[in-house]
Amino acid sequence: MDDATVPQTVDLAKEYEASGVAEVLRELDEELIGLEPVKRRIRETAALLLVDKARRDLGLEVETPTLHMSFTGNPGTGKTTVAMKMAGLLHRLGYVRKGHLVHVTRDDLVGQYIGHTAPKTKEVLKKAMGGVLFIDEAYYLYRPDNERDYGQEAIEILLQVMENNRDDLVVIMAGYADRMDRFFSANPGFRSRIAHHIEFPDYTDDELARIAETMLGQQNYHFDSAGKTAMTEYIALRRQQPHFANARSIRNALDRARLRAANRMFQTKGVLDAAALSTICEADIRASRVFTGGLDSDRRSPQ
Repeated sequence: MDDATVPQTVDLAKEYEASGVAEVLRELDEELIGLEPVKRRIRETAALLLVDKARRDLGLEVETPTLHMSFTGNPGTGKTTVAMKMAGLLHRLGYVRKGHLVHVTRDDLVGQYIGHTAPKTKEVLKKAMGGVLFIDEAYYLYRPDNERDYGQEAIEILLQVMENNRDDLVVIMAGYADRMDRFFSANPGFRSRIAHHIEFPDYTDDELARIAETMLGQQNYHFDSAGKTAMTEYIALRRQQPHFANARSIRNALDRARLRAANRMFQTKGVLDAAALSTICEADIRASRVFTGGLDSDRRSPQ
């Protein structure tokens, strides 16, 4: 860029609005209840990248930042949703070309026989270029107890691409905090390439109750007052059971409640109006085994 065309000043507030970052952060606040520490880290990261962009626009030498990330936390805490928002944010700021998210697990990267892993991993990386590759339960890539496991081959390819293509691909690795720590200890190459570690806290009971109401509202359902009270009690009991998966467990519980409500309505004699067809009542919630000391089950096993 010619010195005569290089701007001398920058208005960060205007740059912030023009970039569309404000819209992404607003969506994050509107769509995700709670997660304040996560939202704060995303806002801080956005500010850093916006300043880097402004410095580059002023002709200051800026090295491409390392944007690979680690998201740690229990299942159902919004890691995938935040990864999608991060992809959009990075695209708005010009750090990735496309801003799409490719969500994969071990099975998408690791083959079953010799010569199978490299093509699989490279194909996934090809699809992810220009965007964000989200590797869920990333620690399953490493299985040192199995001599015939091909996960190490996928790891070596990932490490190379994360270093050599960091201006065209952002990798986010996710999973339980303790397992991710062990994974990084066994594979220090990842730790050295990941600059941003974000911890996702469990939701509080109050936040889960709000999430339940929001989920129902999105499907044009609502609790009656007794149903709302029953759901609050359900959350407190379900949290104490094994395999609790935060918002994911709440979604599954609501699916079962809607199933019970549909059967209740079907057995009701007479005409039902829209309000009756849209109400989840106490009986729909209290029919859960949780209230009798039994285990409630989720459709997906935990991480």
